[in-house]
Amino acid sequence: MNKTELIDKISEKSGLSKVASKKALDAALDAIKEALVAEDKVALIGFGTFSVATRAAREGINPSNKAKIMIPEKKTAKFKAGADLADALK
Repeated sequence: MNKTELIDKISEKSGLSKVASKKALDAALDAIKEALVAEDKVALIGFGTFSVATRAAREGINPSNKAKIMIPEKKTAKFKAGADLADALK
């Protein structure tokens, strides 16, 4: 499912217009992004939790010349499914 299909599904299930559904989805995604940038957790009970994780710096290998390189520390977005979502996927 892509973003357009998700907007159509939101519109269909909520009774909102497609324009209003797009605004609502964009606002929700922006709010989640802003919270993650501020390193806050976003917990949607029953659906899941979005959080920020930090990958430690590590040594890697350049595949083109086999030289050892240092891969820097990096922050990544993490999602853990909630109980209702996990049960629905069984």
